[in-house]
Amino acid sequence: MQHNRQARRPSADGVARVYEEFVLLVRFLTSGARTQDSGLSLVQHSLLGFISRNPGCRATDISEVFGVHRSTVSRQLRHAVDAGWVEAGTGPARAGHPLRLTDHGATVLEGAVVRRLDDVRAGLEGWDENELERFVDLLQRFRAGIDSDDRTPDQNDGDCSA
Repeated sequence: MQHNRQARRPSADGVARVYEEFVLLVRFLTSGARTQDSGLSLVQHSLLGFISRNPGCRATDISEVFGVHRSTVSRQLRHAVDAGWVEAGTGPARAGHPLRLTDHGATVLEGAVVRRLDDVRAGLEGWDENELERFVDLLQRFRAGIDSDDRTPDQNDGDCSA
């Protein structure tokens, strides 16, 4: 016999607890300690990951996909170029220069990915495959519930490199 369950709205306390856990997780991922450990902030990690997956992209492409002003992207790119992680090719300045990771940038990104995956692995220590699958399903369900067409599409879907 099937039970017809009505969808219940989460309590205000439950919503606040989930929000607090997300705040703490984001704080952990973007903290100064993470920057010293990996050599990359979350923003830099995202930037290098995007360029890695889209060699030849331009600052305007990044600005559009990330939903931030071009000046913000330019500032981050300037730092990435100065650090030797990204190189800008030749091309008309008006269209923007094609970007690619340097060998050093690829190495730095790879190291950051390995360390972040190690962090996730540590957090999942002792979980069985059923718990892991359930967690992934719940995260995907949550993300689908908050995804809307008016947001910039996340170009990192399913990609652990950024």
